[in-house]
Amino acid sequence: MAVPTNKKELIDDIKTTYSKLKKDLEDIPLKSTKTKELEGHAKDTNMSVCNLVSYLIGWGELVLKWDRKMKNNKEVDFPETGYKWNELGKLANKFYLDYEHLPYLELLEKLDKVFVEILEIIENNSNKELYQTAWYGKWTKGKMIQFNTSSPYKNARTRIRRWKKSKEIT
Repeated sequence: MAVPTNKKELIDDIKTTYSKLKKDLEDIPLKSTKTKELEGHAKDTNMSVCNLVSYLIGWGELVLKWDRKMKNNKEVDFPETGYKWNELGKLANKFYLDYEHLPYLELLEKLDKVFVEILEIIENNSNKELYQTAWYGKWTKGKMIQFNTSSPYKNARTRIRRWKKSKEIT
């Protein structure tokens, strides 16, 4: 799918990529979800499926936080307080730790919840608010949402499918 340029395309892209990812995540045997066998987000690291889902939740939660703060005219520390854009590997590790106490099925439920809340943000914004107004620097709100939802969903799906193939998980 092409990079979204309007509200409808953004909704379609997020729904499509999430649906495909969700199918790939749902049939992973529970015993395989904690083993660190996937290529990690930081150089020369490995992560588990649970870590990957935590990463997706973490970025989704950040999008929700950014939106709340912006609506309330509060300052937003992009990408997150205490982290710079060149420290995304460290931020990924924070996400892994934030959700490590949750079992896999609860992580999937939390990911579903974040997905629904992000769609609500999109639905509650006009196309102009999403794609014709700068939201963070030169980036529009729609682009920032896409950067942190459908793009990581696609990347995660590629990692999961590659790992499943190597483990002969179908």
